[in-house]
Amino acid sequence: MATAALLATGCSSPASTSAPTSSVQPLVLATVNPAAVTIGPPSTSTTPAPPSSTAVAIAPARFQTLPVGAALPSDAECAARVRPTPVEIRPENETYNRTRGHLTGPDADPGHPRFARVTGDFVGTTDEIIQWSACKWGIDEDVVRGQAAKETYWFQKNVGDFTTSESQCVPGHPLGVDGKPGQCPESIGILQIRYPFFKTTIADAITSTAYNLDLAYAVWRTCYEGEETWLNDVDRGKDYTAGDVWGCVGRWFAGRWYTDPANQYIAAVQDYVKHRIWARSDFMRYRE
Repeated sequence: MATAALLATGCSSPASTSAPTSSVQPLVLATVNPAAVTIGPPSTSTTPAPPSSTAVAIAPARFQTLPVGAALPSDAECAARVRPTPVEIRPENETYNRTRGHLTGPDADPGHPRFARVTGDFVGTTDEIIQWSACKWGIDEDVVRGQAAKETYWFQKNVGDFTTSESQCVPGHPLGVDGKPGQCPESIGILQIRYPFFKTTIADAITSTAYNLDLAYAVWRTCYEGEETWLNDVDRGKDYTAGDVWGCVGRWFAGRWYTDPANQYIAAVQDYVKHRIWARSDFMRYRE
């Protein structure tokens, strides 16, 4: 794929969404020890323990980064593995979260074969969609949570990367409509898909949270697999190599490999991950 077509986006988080401070305590969910819970009168029976062959339900594991060259799971496999998080902390996303995307197919960009498996074919809460995307592209789910927080604080409706060029406006967002006279946004959605570089896929990226994330992490996996060798032909802080999770996170924002803007973005996302900002009460309650 041409270099320009893979240059992705970044949008600063809202000004009021600063990094966590020690004055705000993270939200802690209480846990219960099943052995300490008694329902009804205590039993006096001596029923033996089930044999070792008895099936025991095991909660699905969290999604971690899969190595370079790993086989990636399907849409359906990931949907089955998502851990339910039924409380939606971003009710503003409800319509977008219930909208499935469409199979992108190889014709969307013949030079970017991973686009052929981008579908956005999942519905759920915002966190469930984040899990599904992390599973599908083999990236640690907390990296996705942190990056989505940095980009938009998990709001699918958010726009960014304002320009004065009318030809670069996200469809439906002409000059002046989004509160900036004479300007319009180039980027939209939870991961800020940038219209000038994703014109053939922007419609689903606007309407579907799952598709927006699906498309963004197709780009991340392409980078992670070492397929974006053009990064060694442009300004860079060091040579591009495969298997670098954070380098590919920074590349999404800067379109470059470990340049100063990329490094600053990486540090900001890492800070959000370190503090698990998505679990903090102020993040959960935040409304635009």
